[in-house]
Amino acid sequence: MEFIPAAEITALSNPGVISRQLLNPENSQSKRVTITEVHLEPGACQPRHTHESSEQIWYALAGSGRLLLAEGEEKPFRAGDVVRFADGDVHGLVNDGEAEFSYLSVTAPPIHFGYAYQDKLIRKG
Repeated sequence: MEFIPAAEITALSNPGVISRQLLNPENSQSKRVTITEVHLEPGACQPRHTHESSEQIWYALAGSGRLLLAEGEEKPFRAGDVVRFADGDVHGLVNDGEAEFSYLSVTAPPIHFGYAYQDKLIRKG
């Protein structure tokens, strides 16, 4: 069993985006998944990108935004929605709402997302 106290969860950040690394290669021996909780302020964006060797599932927890997909396509993404990206699928997100947007991400196999963020800090809860 592994137990990760809230006070020891690492948060990665970019302007307007906080990504809490709930379960990742840095704090877990899991070889199957990374789980992150992501928060975007209104107007914040996660640019289009891909993960060549991992799939991701996003579950929208609160707010509304737009998925940024391949070839300039966009799709509404709101609290309660679920989306799955296969290996290599282009994906990103913009919070076009007036409140914070948050989602839970499950990535398999695991990825350490430190490369994609400017700052790393320990945040409680």
